[in-house]
Amino acid sequence: MSVLDDAARVEALAVLSTFRTEFYRCLTARADALFEVTDALLCTDGPVRSLVDLVLAPEHRR
Repeated sequence: MSVLDDAARVEALAVLSTFRTEFYRCLTARADALFEVTDALLCTDGPVRSLVDLVLAPEHRR
């Protein structure tokens, strides 16, 4: 690994963090729950067939 690789990782994480913050700000009602459902949707392996599948995903903490 080089310093450039580390710098690229730090920059990528900063971009992701900014995106997540801005996305959360766009959610008005029930922002926490919607944000967690979105995380579950993006992190679940395979197709999602129902909302119950998302709620059972480990990323959805509610």
